[in-house]
Amino acid sequence: MTGIGIDRSLRSALAAAAAARHLLVASDYDGVLSPIVSQPEDAVPDPASVAAIESAAALPNTSAAVVSGRALGDLSLRSGLSVDGPVTLIGSHGTESSSGFITEITDRHRALLARIVAEFDAIAADYPGVRVESKPISAALHVRNAAPADADSALLRAREGAAGWEGVEATEGKSVIELAVIKTSKGHALDALRARTGADAVIYLGDDVTDEKAFAHLGPADVSIKVGEGPTVATHRIPDTDAVATVLEFTLIQRRDTLR
Repeated sequence: MTGIGIDRSLRSALAAAAAARHLLVASDYDGVLSPIVSQPEDAVPDPASVAAIESAAALPNTSAAVVSGRALGDLSLRSGLSVDGPVTLIGSHGTESSSGFITEITDRHRALLARIVAEFDAIAADYPGVRVESKPISAALHVRNAAPADADSALLRAREGAAGWEGVEATEGKSVIELAVIKTSKGHALDALRARTGADAVIYLGDDVTDEKAFAHLGPADVSIKVGEGPTVATHRIPDTDAVATVLEFTLIQRRDTLR
């Protein structure tokens, strides 16, 4: 693609980043590489986006990553990207990689997580359409498929209950609240990726509240791209996952031209 549908400001920013000595291209998964769906297990990535990010990872002095709230194994399964492949996969909102968790998981953490899951199960039992997703270091209460009043009530119970327990970190996204037993941050994950790869410029695409932590860690030479509506600190915005494929393919073309 030639960037048709990308505004001039974003094209210029992408071209400048693509000219960096070492470039890191990274994105969220749900709502970015894959459209949002009612059931998380049904999320299928856009083949064009996956192909573009894989191709970027294969270029010299270029790194690529997917940073997701999903558990690492689930992220690999849904995206079709290998945990040990050229595209770095970071799961659990920046805390889980192929080398394990950034914080040691203790019996205390596991016991706290079991309490959270039990609390969420009790909430879900009272509201049709509310479901619980258990992850290695967190649990998510999904309300997308519940009636609006039930969704609000379920989230309120989570906020006023388990979210306030000692040692619990709460993160809210689109129709979901997630409670983790260790600190999570996509921003810190990007910092670590930048340091490890030696990237001079980072392009990051995200759509959810959790991606704001990543956007906030980017600097003037970087490109932050919000996918969809909603308040954001990102410097650019695109409408949907189709536009994500366009952005990634345009970036790939610019990077290849630079490397020539």
